[in-house]
Amino acid sequence: MDDTHTPSPGTDPKKTVLTFLILTVFFSGIFWYLTATTPLVKENAGILTVYAVGAMWGPTVAAVATRLIFQKNLNGFGPGPGNPRWLAVGILLPVAAGLVMFGTAWLTGIAPFSTEGAGSVFSAAFIPVFFSAIAFNLFAAAGEEFGWRGFLVPELARFMGFTELALISAAIWTAWHFPMILFGSYHGAGSIWYSLAVFIPSVMGAGIILAWLRLASGSVWVAILFHGFWNYFIQQFYPLLTTTTEAGQAMLGEFGWFCAVFYVALALVFWHFRDRLPTLPADRV
Repeated sequence: MDDTHTPSPGTDPKKTVLTFLILTVFFSGIFWYLTATTPLVKENAGILTVYAVGAMWGPTVAAVATRLIFQKNLNGFGPGPGNPRWLAVGILLPVAAGLVMFGTAWLTGIAPFSTEGAGSVFSAAFIPVFFSAIAFNLFAAAGEEFGWRGFLVPELARFMGFTELALISAAIWTAWHFPMILFGSYHGAGSIWYSLAVFIPSVMGAGIILAWLRLASGSVWVAILFHGFWNYFIQQFYPLLTTTTEAGQAMLGEFGWFCAVFYVALALVFWHFRDRLPTLPADRV
């Protein structure tokens, strides 16, 4: 059953959203604090990864708790797979976006293609590494997405239109990353302020796209696939194929200018087609 817009009608969506946000700060905040108080040294890399994943699961734990508090059930997350074409979009769109980004750097020489990296990637030994990394990134992404797109987007859709809900949900998602950027190791190679300057429009754009895909598909899995494949290919796969340069570090990845420009432009395309979305509950009022 597609329960995209079937949270209990007896609940006040403004109260559920506020409760969700408070609980998200609490659950993720535990791991933000642990991250901030753990030295950023090589020996702590493993535990810092655990803290990062713990923070990523904060929104889902908060969403589940909120549903149980107000509804006494878990309806409304959009757990069905939906149309397979949307699942394909969830996989192919971030992979293609990353290829455009890194491919541009390869072709222009800003960050040349690494033949040495290609030798390790395109080998039989890399296959189990690839699938285990994909599985891990999807698991981590699910921790965020059941909260942001599984809960927050459909709840906001109960009392506001697409443009407003897309911007608000994207802004909340963007702000949620700030503690890890400011107090952890989640930032680019340059200054923190440059990382924030390019990260904010990047994630705002991606948030608008993910809100559109969630509502169009009726499935949270599209967002999980998008998020997980994006994280893996942008943070790990394509960088292995790329020679590190100063200009490349400023251009590539989640903290590069190309991502900011690309996702803002793509978000405008999705926003233009907002009339293709199903009628939202707020539109029926």
